Amino acid sequence: MNRKIGIGHQDFETLITNDLFYIDKTKFIQEWWENADSVTLITRPRRFGKTLTLSMTEKFFSLSYAGRGDLFKGLSIWNDEKYRRLQGTLPVISLSFANVKEADFTTARRKLCQILSNLYSQNHFLLESGILDDREKKFFSSVSVDMDDAAATMSIYQLSLFLSRYYGKKVLILLDEYDTPMQEAFVHGYWDQFTVFIRSLFNAAFKTNPFMERALMTGITRVSRESVFSDLNNLSVITTTSAEYADCFGFTEEEVFCALDEYGLSDRKNEVKQWYDGFTFGSISDIYNPWSIINYLRSKKLSCYWANTSSNELISRIVQTGSSQLKIHFEDLLQGRTLETILDEQIVFSQLAQNETAIWSLLLACGYLKVVKTAEAGHYAPHDFAKAFSFSADPSETGAGTFFLTDKPYYKLSLTNREVLFMFRDIVHAWFAEREPDYNLFIRALLRDDVKAMNAYMNKTALATFSFFDSGNRPSHAKEPERFYHGFVLGLIVDLSGRYVITSNRESGYGRYDIMLEPLHAEDFAVIIEFKVFDPEDDASLEDTADNALEQIERQNYTAYLTARKIPEDHIRKYGFAFKGKQVLIRKSPSPPKRENACIYPAGRL
Repeated sequence: MNRKIGIGHQDFETLITNDLFYIDKTKFIQEWWENADSVTLITRPRRFGKTLTLSMTEKFFSLSYAGRGDLFKGLSIWNDEKYRRLQGTLPVISLSFANVKEADFTTARRKLCQILSNLYSQNHFLLESGILDDREKKFFSSVSVDMDDAAATMSIYQLSLFLSRYYGKKVLILLDEYDTPMQEAFVHGYWDQFTVFIRSLFNAAFKTNPFMERALMTGITRVSRESVFSDLNNLSVITTTSAEYADCFGFTEEEVFCALDEYGLSDRKNEVKQWYDGFTFGSISDIYNPWSIINYLRSKKLSCYWANTSSNELISRIVQTGSSQLKIHFEDLLQGRTLETILDEQIVFSQLAQNETAIWSLLLACGYLKVVKTAEAGHYAPHDFAKAFSFSADPSETGAGTFFLTDKPYYKLSLTNREVLFMFRDIVHAWFAEREPDYNLFIRALLRDDVKAMNAYMNKTALATFSFFDSGNRPSHAKEPERFYHGFVLGLIVDLSGRYVITSNRESGYGRYDIMLEPLHAEDFAVIIEFKVFDPEDDASLEDTADNALEQIERQNYTAYLTARKIPEDHIRKYGFAFKGKQVLIRKSPSPPKRENACIYPAGRL
């Protein structure tokens, strides 16, 4: 009889004692212990078994589980006599920041103090043990949700001292989802306050703590050392590109295929691979996210399980308010193309608003991108890549500037798998969710060449949409205009990617057009759109601005790419979008003669 599949269990003991579906990852314990690092930080995407791994580690080492070898019998770790003797021999401090998701610093700090206070409540026996003097008892009793910063930041250190003295052994410290409150602090604007507090806590707990045997932290991102780890020189950081523990988080393809066989789903391996494969940790590829696999094994239905377990608020905000160039790259990714970029796996949250490479680093850490190819620092990268990131190539070293020498690793990235693709399409849909009926009306108007309806839509939605995209709390016209329109292009991609190839800011003729819709079916018209902002020095009216946009399409011969693709000139529509603040005007070039039997908008396409 197949093992039962329980959804959402993150406690190791629950899985084992109830004989629930579980893939043996206990070799992590041996690898981590033998690496002998003082403090280990492991980053993996959400729902990749980090919490379960810490629960497994706690149950293995904790004195509270002494004599519970039954939990590990039959698992790989129990084959080694050395580790059988190690089970249940150390005091453990285990805590999680997973639930610290607050909108302000005061509430976040109070939530953390509650977590620390709970640790002391769990070890209340120390007060009656006779090992604490009066001063230490006073400190113990002061640890509460209302404690001051001095007590809060020293609380883990002091508890380590007390437990070490009581048991005569140094303690293990396990911290799960260390970066969850940091992401919230960034999103809600209290980053500086929070990092001052958390840096002091980490310094006392993990660096200046002589009562700590070892520590293990997990999270999604590697927050920059300068932000919270500036005092920790004993930290071993394991990211998704590191070789250590590569197959200890997530399911390998062999593990997934064995599970499919166990549950009678052997014939579904290819489609499961397309949906849920794609993650690479270190040199091991074909890693699957466990959450989706477990849900699929139970429901036997393909769906976006992993992608739907988070609000994706931070990712949505970053892409939505990003530069036009970022949106262009994002369009490429949604179209199945790749992107080349340098990466620094230390996430500097303060740079996310202006540093595109920090955004790609975050998306890789979160599991939304995968590494297709990489070159280490000191290798040569393509010159086109150098130009894109404003590097200069030395012709004497790189062969007439064709390549340049990197000082950081650079990567070729793509969306991880089909599930992630659908997730981002849903994110784009959500941006327009409140205006969904009007949004579909605009697409219909565009495809029917109804400029009056297009203008009505754009002017109706400009105020709400532009203010929503404007993260700087300044008037939208003070921002780079393409930022808003490329957000709109991503919206187009959701509904039209099966009908058009949509590209932005690509070369054609003598310049770069803003938007091009290349039809995939002969009966559809091609579309070129050019955006211009009203400039009182050049234009007498918004009508002049729109006409100048149309004139630029002709002057720069933007239709050259389309005509080279055998699309006739009379089957190419050209629109000039002009705007002044939040006032929009769309004009078109004279309509080409209609082709016989042209299907302008077949029924059922939307």
